[in-house]
Amino acid sequence: MLEEVKATLDFIRPHLQADGGDIELVEVEEATGTVKVRLKGACGGCPMSQFTLANGVARVLRERIPGVKQVVPV
Repeated sequence: MLEEVKATLDFIRPHLQADGGDIELVEVEEATGTVKVRLKGACGGCPMSQFTLANGVARVLRERIPGVKQVVPV
């Protein structure tokens, strides 16, 4: 699952970078389906970061990887 998450984040990353942000993978807990990420750059301090995380990053990860249950910012 780790490699699938990395590949999916690589797919998402250009969209975040276009707005001056980025995303860093912190941890994947396969047993619980939890992916921990850190939003960086403009996305780190953006008031819309929770929206980006929930409706962008988390949605795409869950669609592409059935084992992902939640995405948590750290």
